[in-house]
Amino acid sequence: MATASPAADGGRGRPWEGGLVSWPPAPPLTLPWTWMGPSWGQHPGEIIEFPILKLNGRTMEIESTFHMYVQPVVHPQLTPFCTELTGIIQAMVDGQPSLEQVLERVHEWMAKEGLLDPNVKSIFVTCGDWDLKVMLPGQCQYLGLPVADYFKQWINLKKAYSFAMGCWPKNGLLDMNKGLSLQHIGRPHSGIGQSLCKSPWQLDDCKNIANIMKTLAYRGFIFKQTSKPF
Repeated sequence: MATASPAADGGRGRPWEGGLVSWPPAPPLTLPWTWMGPSWGQHPGEIIEFPILKLNGRTMEIESTFHMYVQPVVHPQLTPFCTELTGIIQAMVDGQPSLEQVLERVHEWMAKEGLLDPNVKSIFVTCGDWDLKVMLPGQCQYLGLPVADYFKQWINLKKAYSFAMGCWPKNGLLDMNKGLSLQHIGRPHSGIGQSLCKSPWQLDDCKNIANIMKTLAYRGFIFKQTSKPF
């Protein structure tokens, strides 16, 4: 998903990155989103982009992609700062489904991918706790929408990285890629130029998350849920 929001864990005022994965014998998923948040002078924050990558829990390779832009309903006009930071322009969200409709399509996609099978274990992976601890439940509460159980547990990739490497990635994906000697995919916090490319901006963040997870897994790191039960 993409939203324009303040980030938790010391990253206030940045776009947020997140993800979802499922582990053997199931495949995993990674998910970033972009939203317009209080740090940009708008309350409540609203999700405006929703991308997910499904990763295979054994190979850590991408198996499927979900991506949709979201029409904000409380503040339908994007701010110039939002567009400058995320590369998402007004035409990308105008006429797009509402958050309620997008969440319904996420559920349908997860069902199609077998991720709702009770025998399949899956969990979101987020670059921080903000997305699923604050942003999504907060907007759902404001709009009177239920929060699906699969959004209530996750792995904070920053915490996983710090456990594996012994240092906290203050700059999120940039620090994690640098610490693992990985090439960063895409341009961080890209402007309109990046948004005009074929690949949606936040999918690049999804791919960075996937590469970091794959590298840590190949080094023998075992991922565990970091969120507290709701």
